[in-house]
Formats: sequence, structure tokens, C-alpha cells
Amino acid sequence: MSKSTPHNLTWHREPASEPLDANEDTLALVRSMVKDGQRTALVDTLKKWDPVDVMQMLTRLRLKHARKLFQWLPADPSIKVIAELRPEFRAILLQEATLEQFRDILAELDPEDASEILNEFPEDVAEELAQRLPDVETLASRQIYADDSAGRIMARKFVALPETCTVEHAIAQIRDEAKRIRKIFTVYVLDASNHLVGTVEVGKLLLAPTQKHLADIMNRDFIAVSADTDQEEVLRLARKKDMRTVPVLDRDGHLVGRVTPKQLTRIASEEAAEDMLLMSGVSSEAKADDTVFRIVRGRLPWLLTGLIGSSIAATVVGSFEDQLAAAAILAAFIPVTMSMAGNAGLQASAVAVQGLATGAIWTGDLFYRLFKELLAALCNGAIAGVILACLVMAVSLVFPIEAPHRLALATSLSLLTVTTLAAMVGATMPIVLDKIGIDPAMAIGVFITSSNDILGVLIFFLMATAFYLG
Repeated sequence: MSKSTPHNLTWHREPASEPLDANEDTLALVRSMVKDGQRTALVDTLKKWDPVDVMQMLTRLRLKHARKLFQWLPADPSIKVIAELRPEFRAILLQEATLEQFRDILAELDPEDASEILNEFPEDVAEELAQRLPDVETLASRQIYADDSAGRIMARKFVALPETCTVEHAIAQIRDEAKRIRKIFTVYVLDASNHLVGTVEVGKLLLAPTQKHLADIMNRDFIAVSADTDQEEVLRLARKKDMRTVPVLDRDGHLVGRVTPKQLTRIASEEAAEDMLLMSGVSSEAKADDTVFRIVRGRLPWLLTGLIGSSIAATVVGSFEDQLAAAAILAAFIPVTMSMAGNAGLQASAVAVQGLATGAIWTGDLFYRLFKELLAALCNGAIAGVILACLVMAVSLVFPIEAPHRLALATSLSLLTVTTLAAMVGATMPIVLDKIGIDPAMAIGVFITSSNDILGVLIFFLMATAFYLG
């Protein structure tokens, strides 16, 4: 069998979630070389690639090929590839590798870099690896903070200088730290007790007179978070204040780390993914490689909740059996009403969840926002109701309908009422859940859909009884 040669192994950087056809030949060649066991030739070529390109290529391969290729890679560039991989794919890729392999890779890193990478490993693997690495105390310090807290995700590398330090000395210190800290955006200023008292952006520092002291140019109106702050709150503050990095303090007010732009981006991605799962009625812990048991355990409770809601809606419909027997045409409007109720509720709740996540919803303007939702729902419901009434009248010209004017009135009024109430439920429920400490994204899933289905059916039959059958 002829062996493949790596001279055609080139990679075109792909935009997010947009594979390029130009890379298909490279992927085919890599798959062939992995199958043929051409380890040396393939690894020698990939060493010359940018880690981001290696990461993109790995995620395009079948998982068994990606795992095998990753195990072939030496510490450099494999450790850089680990840093570039999405957390969910990284966990899948690392499952079959031995602890000794990762110990050797992480042992070559600075303890702080190793600690940051351990944050992305599965908890049991991270704890086992931490015990096997040389600087156990530094790595074990990550365990004192709760999951998804600022202390767990923060970088422990930063430039902190006393307020008596001159600009000239601060610039020299940044140059000395440039190799240890890849990107420096902010210098943190400390008082004599090592408490954070101010910040200085690097750009401002470079433009300041060299003999000025940091105390003279620092920003005293800064935002910092405690190490116990939830990462979602850190992201909210960073967006609200347009901060590149967020300083992290311990309980005594001492600076212990910073949340970097890369971590803020990762938090946003994780929170968005979690909200999407919750909105879809799936457990936030769900992963692509879950076993059948975990899939059932994560999804069945939501499905059963939806079943309960649907059963209640069906019971409501059944309780109006006489009305349906008297006018079978009413059955045709049930899905219309349920659909409008569900859509109106989902739209309002989605906006509310987004506002809570970004900090756009404040307690002070809550009633104003709800009033706007009410007016918008009334307008939408009125327009939809008028359109439905016109459709009823138009159909009555073709097919015989008893009392079409009364049917048009009943259906249009029910649509107006259902749309308005569903929107108000959707707008308020996420805020209520947020106040009592429950993720508001849960409101968008089965809860809003089921509750508005029940509400829509009930209102529709009450309106039909009052204005059409009465």
C-alpha cells in the first residue's frame, strides 16, 4: 500500500461554524495518514501549524481519529491545542488519554497556566491531575472556590504596583512581565496594605509624564468583584461598565486575580449555551457524548412537565364538550389560539431573559418596561384579532357559517385577550424566577408554553360561550 505524503497538508482558517470546502482534501489526507499510522510525518507537519488551525482540523475529524491524532502530538503543540479547544469538545477528546500523558504536558507549564487549563477539565480528572503535578499547593488553591465563581475562572497573573510607583518604573515593570503575561491591559494600583485602590489603563500610562506617580493618574472609580461572585454576574458587570478585565478580590480586599477577556468570552458562550438548553427543555448539564441513561434522565422531567401541561389543556377542552357539540367549527380555532398564546409568551420571556442577562432590566424601570409590553401586546393582539375576524367573514362568503359576525367577534376578542395575557406572563415570570434565585431561562421552555396553552384554551372557550353561543 502506498503511503500518503504530507506535502499537501495546508489549512485555510475557517470562520466560526462555517466549514470551507478548500479543507476537504486536507481532511481526507489526514484521515488516511492516521489510519496508516504515519505518526512521524504527520506530527512533524502539524508542529508547523498554528494551534488554532490544528484545533479546527481536529474538530472536523471523526472523534476516534481526533483522539488518536491528539495522543500522537507531543507537549508542544498539543498543550496549545488544548487551550484553543471548546470546553465541551476538549472533554470528549481527552477521555481515553492517560493521566500520565496529561501530567507530563501540564508539568511543563507555569503552575498558573496549568491551573487555568485544569479549570476546563472534568472535575474528577482535574483533581487527580492536580495531585500528580509538582506545585500541588498552587493548583489545589483553585478548589477553595465554588464552580462557576470568579475565583475558579480567574487568571492569577497580573501587574500590581504600589501607588507611590512612578510611571517610568511601571512601564519598565510591564516590559519585564511581558513574557510571563501575554496580554496586559490594566495596571492595578495597591496601597501600603496591599489593598486595591485604583487602576491605570496601559494606554493612559504610556502617555503620562514619566515622573508622575500612579496615585496621580489612576482611576479610583473602579469596579471589582469578590472571588465568590458568580461568573454570570461578572460578565454582566463587565458588559455594563465596558470593562476588558475584571479584578478579583479576596475577603480581605486583597487582589488575587483578574478575569481576562478570553474568560469573559468563554463565560458568555457557556451561559448562552446553557440558556439555549434550558429554553429547549433540556438539562443544562447535557453534553453531546451523554449516554442514553443521561439523555433520558436530563430530558424526561421536562417532557413529563410538558405532558402534564398538555393534559391540563386537554382537560380544559374536554370540559367544553357541549360547546364543541353545539358548534364544531370552534375546534378549528383551538390551534390558532394556542399558537398565538405560546408565541406571544415566548417572545416576551425571551426579551426579559436577555434583559436580565445583560443587566438592561433595572428595578427602577421595571413598571415602565411592563407597561410597554402591555401596550405592545394590546396592539399585536388587536391587529391579529382584526385579521382573524376578516378571514372569518371572508370564509363565510364561500362556506356556510352560522352567525359569522358573532364568531368573528368571539375569535378576535379571544385572540386579543390571549395575546395580551400571555405576553404579560412571559414578561413577568423570568423576573419573578430571577428574584427567587432560579435561572430565568427556565421560564422560556416548557413552563411558558404549557401555561399559555392552558390559558389560551380557557379564554377562547369563555369568549366563544359568551359572544357566540350565548
